Amino acid sequence: MTESTWMRRVLIGIALAFLGLVLIVPLGTVFGGALEKGFANAFHEVQDPITGAAILLTLKMAAVVVPLNLIFGISAAWSIAKFDFFGKKILMTLIDLPFTVSPVVSGLIFVLLFGAQGLLGPWLAAHDIQVIFAIPGIIIATLFVTFPYVARELIPIMQAQGNDQEEAAVTMGANGWQTFYHVTLPNIRWGLIYGVILLNARAMGEFGAVSVVSGHVRGLTNTIPLHVEILYNEYNLVGAFCVASILAFLAIGTLIAKVLVKKQGEL
Repeated sequence: MTESTWMRRVLIGIALAFLGLVLIVPLGTVFGGALEKGFANAFHEVQDPITGAAILLTLKMAAVVVPLNLIFGISAAWSIAKFDFFGKKILMTLIDLPFTVSPVVSGLIFVLLFGAQGLLGPWLAAHDIQVIFAIPGIIIATLFVTFPYVARELIPIMQAQGNDQEEAAVTMGANGWQTFYHVTLPNIRWGLIYGVILLNARAMGEFGAVSVVSGHVRGLTNTIPLHVEILYNEYNLVGAFCVASILAFLAIGTLIAKVLVKKQGEL
């Protein structure tokens, strides 16, 4: 066995061991804890009305956040990749902002902005509008931490493709929408789907920013991750693991979808 072959096997072994430690073992712990008292008890925990409210709120929040950030991502990527304009570098920097700011800090910023003692708090209170400790705050915080995903997935794809096809379509009489739908969209569809998958997974699993702005009101402002924390703090470990297993299934589904989309994009 040559040195290169030996080194390759060692590196693969280290990678597999690391994945087993940080991925397989935690997943096994979650599913094992959920089934500690049997399938019937796990099913009962998932059927709890408060758990159902947390799941429903998470789905509703994702149903709002994903389309909005999809529109923003396509618009930002199109602008950056296809046009030169003043402030282009600033826009690219701002798109990366959620990657550099802690979600907890971003949540605190929204509290200072929309909270009762915040900059806009008195005006919101005077008009009977509640943002913090309510669903609008959860949506805004999740929008902030997830808006780079689609844009960052599409920008390099659009830049690599250039403008030749779009310019040819415009020359032949196509308007902006026709150019996007018939020329640009087919070329970016797999990257777009890939970005949406990542966006949806992050939106459903976000904890830090949502924890700060939600108020942890049971049945009203608790998403799935926040509900897991509450159950764990109440020493309802089986219930916490059961609800956490829902997020685990979502994560596994996301990984499978990513692999499938990547394979389709390579065909």
